[in-house]
Amino acid sequence: MYQYPDINPDVLNPREVYEVKLLLAYFLNQTEQDCTPLQLMEIATGEGIVDYFLYTQAVKEMLESGTILCEERDGAEYYVLSEKGRAGAESFKRLVPKSVRDRILASGLRLFAKIKNEQSVKTEIEETDKGCVVKCIVHDSGVVLMELSLFAPDLEQAQHMQRKMVENPSDLYGRVLDYVVCNNI
Repeated sequence: MYQYPDINPDVLNPREVYEVKLLLAYFLNQTEQDCTPLQLMEIATGEGIVDYFLYTQAVKEMLESGTILCEERDGAEYYVLSEKGRAGAESFKRLVPKSVRDRILASGLRLFAKIKNEQSVKTEIEETDKGCVVKCIVHDSGVVLMELSLFAPDLEQAQHMQRKMVENPSDLYGRVLDYVVCNNI
């Protein structure tokens, strides 16, 4: 049996520390989003792209060599690619298969979208004697776009509704707006 159950052996995943370092440098060079250590770990290991132990060794070596720097901003730590790291990311990115580079970029985009969604919507469930009320507030840049309360007959359905609201608040807002603006009664 394969040694790492979350890593699919049929996919070309990095198997050496140097490949992981190149992949991480490539990702940090391509993204315009600041990345915390926890976020970078989730992006690289969460979907089985990189083995956790290879990841930790690669990050350790990158910090020691100055390829990435750990900067503090607004009370949080972020990994930042140094100029040395940028040069290496551009020069050696082809040593890691394009499919793997594409997968880590897609993983990062999914995580950043999830974070943005979680920041732009607030939900809560209020249990009543007849069921539950799911309250949802969608906001953007300090402006409340929508406040919505929906009834659910039980907690399980309320939690399902809450998950769907948080999953894609832009779609929820767009669909409500389309209905209100575009439907002629």
